[in-house]
Amino acid sequence: LWYDSTNKDFKYQYPNLTAAGSWRTSSNINTGRDQQAAASYGTPTAALVFGGQLVPGSVLDSTETWNGSNWTEVNNLNTARDALYGSGTYTSSVASGGYNGSANVTDTEVWNGTNWTEVNNMNLARRLGGASGVDNTSALISAGYTSTNVANVESWNGTNWTEVNDVNTARRGTSSFGTQTSSLFSGGYTTTAVAITESWNGTNWTEVGDLNTARGIMAGGADNTTGLVFGGSYISGSVKTELWNGTSWSEQNDLAIARNARIGSGASGATAALAISGQQPGNPAFLTAVEEWTGAGAPVGAWSTGGSLNTARMGIGGLGIQTSSLAAGGHTATAYVGNTESYDGTS
Repeated sequence: LWYDSTNKDFKYQYPNLTAAGSWRTSSNINTGRDQQAAASYGTPTAALVFGGQLVPGSVLDSTETWNGSNWTEVNNLNTARDALYGSGTYTSSVASGGYNGSANVTDTEVWNGTNWTEVNNMNLARRLGGASGVDNTSALISAGYTSTNVANVESWNGTNWTEVNDVNTARRGTSSFGTQTSSLFSGGYTTTAVAITESWNGTNWTEVGDLNTARGIMAGGADNTTGLVFGGSYISGSVKTELWNGTSWSEQNDLAIARNARIGSGASGATAALAISGQQPGNPAFLTAVEEWTGAGAPVGAWSTGGSLNTARMGIGGLGIQTSSLAAGGHTATAYVGNTESYDGTS
């Protein structure tokens, strides 16, 4: 998003995306479960799943990692629970809240790639909300259920939880993805399934384009400009997959197996995700089956205009990435220059 001073207008741009992606069968998880949490910033070869329930009423402390080929059991959570909030990566995650089999909890644990460590608790005990964040020093948890649906939102800075502005619609069983300062929060249940989507800018929530299919308890991943939600529903599972392009949701290829109950996801953009375990309609046992999403959301290779340099020149030395770069030295029409400029993705 930027301001065009020539045309005196705000402009918004997001990448062109491939038309469709697909789900394929992946390696089974060791322990079938539902109501688990996952590191929201996984990759096709590195993901983390933790907690959940083995059968209704039997909560888990089990943690498993994914290396792109197999699932491996690693060190357990300190507090067994389901319907918990999960965010971060497979080496740096936050597990917070949830249900311990008898009550909602405020317990928070951080994962360092090897062990879970108990840290400061959340302010409000709850379960079944949305979580986003890129590591164990920053997270955002949204809405959920106490004895009723709540709209409360809390932000984690690596040490403490702070209450911030509420979502507009209190609900439970939601999908959330993005970062602590830039997230998307969609679906869930009020008294019925809803399609409502809200965007977080670090301060406030704004309602944006709705899901095509109202539902809750689904998985999601990525950032607030490119995301994926799949599965869900409440009594019967869903195969529906939808892609967020920064403005609206579009329906994509379906899952092979209908699943519900917070099936979890490791995702990287909308180009890769994992549909993990969950419950299949009519099957009382929790699935161990895992499906892997590939394809949709990959850039098609188009170039777009970025912010111009302040000094026109050639033969520049450059380093960095697309959104954080340096341009140094070079030659103007008349002389060599020593100018160094920093690029933030816009200017």
